[in-house]
Amino acid sequence: MKILREGHKYIMDNFEDDTTNHVIQFIEKDPVEGSVGGVLETVHNGTTNEEVLRVLINRMQYLQSKFPCRENAIVITNLEESLMWLEKRTADRKVRGVEGKQIK
Repeated sequence: MKILREGHKYIMDNFEDDTTNHVIQFIEKDPVEGSVGGVLETVHNGTTNEEVLRVLINRMQYLQSKFPCRENAIVITNLEESLMWLEKRTADRKVRGVEGKQIK
């Protein structure tokens, strides 16, 4: 892995072919200059942590169906728990009216 932009953009290596790679871009937002209430605007569109976790969960479930083992089951459980906590954070921020804003 190589960091192109901390927290937002990465180059991921291929496992067997080190001559090619993949870029993963996460959504990046910055405060709107002069706005009141910490409003954010998208400066680079991209994916989210939640979406990456959904991909990993699906992949691990597929692998578990082909090569079942205790370790895969534990990984799936922990990925699902991580997704649950991120979704809870978003739901809580929506209830407080601070989702999409730079407010704790």
